[in-house]
Amino acid sequence: MLFSSMLFLWIFLPTVLVVNMLLGMIHFSSEDKRIKVKNIFLLIASLIFYAWGGVRYLLLMLGVIFINYLAGILTERLADKRKLVFVLAICANLGLLFYFKYFNLFIHTIEEITGKGKGGLQIAEVVLPIGISFYIFQAMSYTIDVYRNKVSVQKDIFKFALYVALFPQLIAGPIVIYNDVKDEIEHRHETMDDMVYGIGRFCIGLGKKVIIANALAEAADGIWDIAGTDISRMGAGVAWFGMIAYTLQIYYDFSGYSDMAIGLGRMLGFHFKENFNYPYISTSIKEFWRRWHISLSSWFRDYVYIPLGGSRTDSKWKIYRNLLIVFLLTGIWHGANYTFFVWGLLHGILIVTERAGFGRILEKKGFKPFGWIYTSFAVMIGWVFFRSDSIEIALGYIKRLFAFGSFPYTVLNFCSMRTVSALVLAILCMGTLLKPWKRFCDKYAKNPVFGTIGYVVQICMLLYSIVLIVSGTYNPFIYFQF
Repeated sequence: MLFSSMLFLWIFLPTVLVVNMLLGMIHFSSEDKRIKVKNIFLLIASLIFYAWGGVRYLLLMLGVIFINYLAGILTERLADKRKLVFVLAICANLGLLFYFKYFNLFIHTIEEITGKGKGGLQIAEVVLPIGISFYIFQAMSYTIDVYRNKVSVQKDIFKFALYVALFPQLIAGPIVIYNDVKDEIEHRHETMDDMVYGIGRFCIGLGKKVIIANALAEAADGIWDIAGTDISRMGAGVAWFGMIAYTLQIYYDFSGYSDMAIGLGRMLGFHFKENFNYPYISTSIKEFWRRWHISLSSWFRDYVYIPLGGSRTDSKWKIYRNLLIVFLLTGIWHGANYTFFVWGLLHGILIVTERAGFGRILEKKGFKPFGWIYTSFAVMIGWVFFRSDSIEIALGYIKRLFAFGSFPYTVLNFCSMRTVSALVLAILCMGTLLKPWKRFCDKYAKNPVFGTIGYVVQICMLLYSIVLIVSGTYNPFIYFQF
């Protein structure tokens, strides 16, 4: 079920909000009883939300929930065997992730090496369950934290299941750490301020997705279709336009989903951490990863980089090794294609380069414009690999960035008024102009006139988004495939 579908907007979400509100108004024998009933209701709603894409996928998620719940219980009870329990649980999680996400690539690689060709081994392809990378990483973080004694064991399986399956962030994050929401699972109160903020945040996220990202997708998808079939027919103008369109599309698509998830969580009494912080104003790759997909970069920092030794090693080469490992894993996490491996490796090499001394140059006064240009270009080149179906297509696309002359396809072939408007709006809202706007809004936050204008803008975004959805404008969220 999509946040940007009429079924979700008109039936599922209103039903969940109304029932959740009524449960908050009904008299119970105790507050703990009220929270228990609300948790069970939200869990059932979340399971229905996920089962809409296929019951068999729901069974897989329930299996992941049970594995990690049991691991937490056994880690506490079997003190002398807690390490064995931990290793088995992590292997089970990673084994499921490998089978459902990377098994096809593994088989295709063997087929290529043995010369049998794609499908030569006659092994049926495995269908990728939606959101599997997100909820497995989320469940694993709990198991790791229990093993490290950073969180207490959750003995109520329904509460733990709600933590993993809560529908606002289930499909595409942000990845939520158990410690950040355990108190709100145990006892939470929805306030009117939270509801108002949540609705506004959801409207903004929906607008990012439907108004901006979907419009840019029309151009980006069309250009990449040509890149995969007859790339020689397009020149530098089209290649640059497609690269910029996709760069903006993926940001507004993914940050839009995160905005909606944070807004939905707030409506239900949960406060999820921010997942984006204007990444395209970054002046280094290091800064970019502090602003982009913050929950994922934080996960790899806490559960991979620091355990490897982080920056507190006796050798700078070990630091570089740790950074490369983290970014290679980040690339692999995103998908079963060698293009993601190259994407992760590219970012890892750039991070190591900055760590080795280039970053200090970028931090010097007067180098900020150069740092922004370098970072923007590097990130866009990375997105070319990220978007391409193969390394060959990505390399061919990069060559077209410098192919000047007359070609059958021009930028005008992919420009519509809607696409151009979305491109301009995307650039204006990318971050630079939003910072003074945010300061202005913070200054006049309690002014009733400006507050009313803000509500009107959000409502207009919602209504226009609904019009576009009804008209058939559709694109699945990019991060659903991960």
